[in-house]
Amino acid sequence: MKNLIFCYLLLCFAIMPGCTKTNNKTDKFDFTGARDASLIRGFNYTPANVKAPRHHLDSWIHYDSTTTEFDMDLAKSLNLNQTRVFIMYNVFTEDEEAFPGKLRHFVRECHERGIGVMPVVGYGPWMQDTTQYPLAREWAQYLIDAIGDEPGLAMWDVMNEPDWPPKPNPMYNRKFEAAKQLSEIFRELDPNTPVTIGAAFVDGMIELADYVDVLQFHDYMQTREQIRKNIERAKEFAAQAGKPLINGEMGCIARANPYDITLEEHMKANVGWYIWELMIVNEGWGKVHGVFYEDGSVRDPSIVAALMGYFRKRTGNILPAEADLEGRITRVVDEGTTWLNQPDGNWDEGLDLAETAAHLMEAGELVAMRIPPTWEVNQLREGEEDRSALKELLIKFIETLRPYRKKEDQEKK
Repeated sequence: MKNLIFCYLLLCFAIMPGCTKTNNKTDKFDFTGARDASLIRGFNYTPANVKAPRHHLDSWIHYDSTTTEFDMDLAKSLNLNQTRVFIMYNVFTEDEEAFPGKLRHFVRECHERGIGVMPVVGYGPWMQDTTQYPLAREWAQYLIDAIGDEPGLAMWDVMNEPDWPPKPNPMYNRKFEAAKQLSEIFRELDPNTPVTIGAAFVDGMIELADYVDVLQFHDYMQTREQIRKNIERAKEFAAQAGKPLINGEMGCIARANPYDITLEEHMKANVGWYIWELMIVNEGWGKVHGVFYEDGSVRDPSIVAALMGYFRKRTGNILPAEADLEGRITRVVDEGTTWLNQPDGNWDEGLDLAETAAHLMEAGELVAMRIPPTWEVNQLREGEEDRSALKELLIKFIETLRPYRKKEDQEKK
């Protein structure tokens, strides 16, 4: 019945444009019934080429519209529909005149691709000096004036992780107070846009529940059981509170929180999510986070597959690949050994043998892909002829492949 009513209302707006005043906010992500927070497939976003430690600031000061459009096309290709992006108060002091136009361009480009925007906006001088809260109000109005009427604005995230570091910490209470104050300010000045707070933990989310329209927690747990327990606890509280629920950050190599594992658990639980993050940022979190390099290639295709809902088999019967089923490993080991024993073996033939070995290793998943073997071969192809380096690489590849020869071939040796 709700869907019928919603469709009827949309039809009314479509056929009577002259009878009602246009509401620029009708396209916002609607948590009241037309859409569901569990449908969120989001990402935190920082351009790959910004410099640390001011990456969240300089990405706006030196805003590049071409980069935004390219990166958002990447996000669209994965059917992602929300982005969480940090906006530091310093843009107000360093780029006051130009920044609103940059922010509008970003939000409109996202909206054009079906991506809603959740700005994280809570840090400013009031964090250190509570007498500066009038500046927080001025800051909020500045942002609302810039994009408050944009249909691509989904939510205001008024503070990132006020519960981190955990108690006891001198900043803990101050950050919590700032989150509450900013929430009240944004709710007053922009009552039509939902407010959320990016709590680091479920406990923090619960403590701040009265100050948000959308509950948000972050999760970097190490085991499936820990991830599931956090999700279950968050969902139980959200049901009691009667508020939508999202996970605003997840996925970190260095925290034993693989993207495919945590994505699978959140998808199974029907909880909306934002991965950290879309781009592999050169200076910053790029060593342990991210999907795309600056050129649009990827570091780990399993993340892309997981974002599309496809996951590695980890239960039941597994059929391992047999890369030497047709004798190709045996052949490249034998031919590679012959080439190595020649004092003046042909350079191109040696490279072809190394590349064939690399393809067998990668296709058969016989090696870790931290540094892909094909990358090592390409480095030699693109550089000056270095026979000692090629021999060293081919020896390494052959030794890796030997154990994977068919049993009968190993016995012959």
